This record gives sequence, structure tokens and C-alpha cells, in this order.
Amino acid sequence: MKMLLIAASFVALIVLGIAAVLVFGFAGPPPMLASLISPLDKIDFSDLPAIETIAARKGGTIAFRRWGVANSAGDPTLILIHGSALSSTSLHPLGKALAAAGIAVYAPDIRGHGKTGRKGDIDYRGQLDDDLADFVAMVKAARPGSQLVLAGFSGGGGFALRSAALPQGGTFERVVLLSPMLGIRAPTVKSGGDQWARLFIPRILALLVLNRLGIHAFDYLPVIAFAIPPERADILTGSYSFRLLRAFTTADYAADLKAAPSRIAVLVGEKDELFKAELFAPTVQAVRADARVTVIPGINHIELTTDPRAVPVIVASVRGQG
Repeated sequence: MKMLLIAASFVALIVLGIAAVLVFGFAGPPPMLASLISPLDKIDFSDLPAIETIAARKGGTIAFRRWGVANSAGDPTLILIHGSALSSTSLHPLGKALAAAGIAVYAPDIRGHGKTGRKGDIDYRGQLDDDLADFVAMVKAARPGSQLVLAGFSGGGGFALRSAALPQGGTFERVVLLSPMLGIRAPTVKSGGDQWARLFIPRILALLVLNRLGIHAFDYLPVIAFAIPPERADILTGSYSFRLLRAFTTADYAADLKAAPSRIAVLVGEKDELFKAELFAPTVQAVRADARVTVIPGINHIELTTDPRAVPVIVASVRGQG
């Protein structure tokens, strides 16, 4: 009886500990790093393409923008994924520049961002994969015969890599990863690199334990906060739920690199504040020797999508010339 009481007390303490972490295991975002946001203030949005939508397979819609579709017959078609906390709006400078180079660009608002779904959450873990499959089908129907290329920036680069490793990855002729987030344990992540996002590890660990027990009722809880300006909270996403975080990432970059059938190019800015630019080549090519890795001089993280100096390298990679 005494042993049973001790065991019951131990279990009760564990349950109380998990409950406490779930309730109190979240705090605010890290201090804002100006260089990650200030380039967005310089963008001219006066000619931003209007939001369009398509129906999603389980209800609701997927919002997206497109650039250059009418003027790029016979050229590659790019599906471009925005970075974490952002939306298709942030890709306007790059979308417009690629369109001017003859590349049709389609950029969805990933569910949980922008105008797709509710901010910071999804309904089930595989929903982003279903959304992308629906979106790819729409683009293929709209651009029959055009080579499809998948690209993603930062967190969207990690998602693009994981998507390329799924069965639908064979749809893409090439995959272009723009300063991709390869996971918190990847060698490319700078130590102490919580300048953009702050993970709440105790809550994540508690939710992982519950998931192992088959309990998913708390997967809606936020587990990561982003350093976005308060005045931009209406257009940016300040936090992710546990299920959105797990869906919008690569859990194993090496396995995904091996599994992806498409040709892969990786581009990173020399002055990237979040990632170690010099380590992308050895990290990626240790797994995929055929991958092309290019470090663009003088460019920081967000400038990879906003600075004209990055455009020629990105165009060449999309066309398979870089």
C-alpha cells in the first residue's frame, strides 16, 4: 500500500508539473532586431497584387498573390513560400523582380498567416501539406507545361525542404532554399540566435509527452513568439501554436535532403544575422553533394528577399543556371 501511495504521489506530481508548464510556460517575444524588420519599411506596396483565393479541401480558402503570370509564357513557374511570422505581402519586392525577369510567381499565405485561416494556428498537423497539394494542383492547371520550381525563405525554406521530400516533391523540377531554417539543432543556426524567435521549451516538452500518450487537446497552445513590432501585429503573426510550429518546419533536414528527388540550390546572405552563412555548404553538401550553395556578399537575412543585389542569383537558381 505504501508503495502504491508513493507511486500515486509521483504520478500526481508529474501531472501537476505538466499542468503548470501548460498554463504558465509561455512568455513574450525577444527584443526586436531592427535589421530584420526595417527593410520592410522601405518597400513600396502601392502596386502590390490583390489577394486571390482558392478553396481548401476541408473548408475555408487559401489566400495567395501572383506576379508576372501574364508575361512569362514558356518560362519557369515559381511557388514561393514566405518566412516565419510573415505572409505573401513581404515577398512583393522579390515577386515583382522575378516577374520582370520572366518568371511567373505564386506566393500563398501559409495557413496561420496573412489571410489564410486564423493567425498562429491550424486545425490539424497535416493541413499545411494538404494546402500545398491543393495549391500546386491549381498552379499546374493554370500553367500547363511550365516547369514548376519550389522556393522558400527562412522558416518557409525549412517547410519547402520538407515538402520536397514528400511524395509530391517529384512535381518540382528544382527547389531553391533562401536562407533556410534547417532546425534548431542544425550547425547553420547561430548560438544564442533567439533574435527573431523565442521557443518555450518546457511547454514544448510537456506537449511532446502528451502527444506520445495520444493526447492532442492542447496542441493549440502557443509555443514560440516572434519579435514583431506591436504596430504590425495586424499583418504579421506574433506566435505559433505547437501544431503549427511542427507543421511549418523540417524535423530532420538531412533525411529530407536525401529524400528530395529535385535538384536543390541553397542561397544565403553573407551577413545573415540568424544563420552561419559559411556553414551551409559543408552542412548541406555532406548530405547532398550535388546541391549548389551560394553565399551572396553584403546581404543580410531579410535582404535576401528585398535587396536587388540578390535578384540575379535567385533568378539563375530558379532557372537552374546557378
